[in-house]
Amino acid sequence: MAVYHVKNIAHRDLKPENILVDMECLQYSTKIIDFGFAAQSKEKMSTWCGTPAYMSPEICSKKSYIGPAADIWASGVILYHILFGTLPFKAATEQELYRKI
Repeated sequence: MAVYHVKNIAHRDLKPENILVDMECLQYSTKIIDFGFAAQSKEKMSTWCGTPAYMSPEICSKKSYIGPAADIWASGVILYHILFGTLPFKAATEQELYRKI
C-alpha cells in the first residue's frame, strides 16, 4: 500500500505516464506524479474519473468504489503492461472496453 493510501488519499489516475523512475547509485527510485484527480476520503467514492484502460470494474460500472482499491487495480494493469508489453483489455470503443473490464 502506498504512503498516501495510509492517509486515505487515492490517486485515481495511475498509469505509466504518471510514474517516474530514476536510477541513482544502482538503486531505482520511483515517484508518482499528477495528483489532479486525487481525493481524500474514508468513505466510498463515486466520482467517475481516470484513464479508461486503467479504471477498476467499479469505476467502469459507475458504482461507488474504495479509492485505494481502485489504485491497486490500476497498479496491476500497469504491472501487466510492463511484463507483457500490452494492456490486458483492448477494445475498439470505450463502451466495449468498459464491458470487458
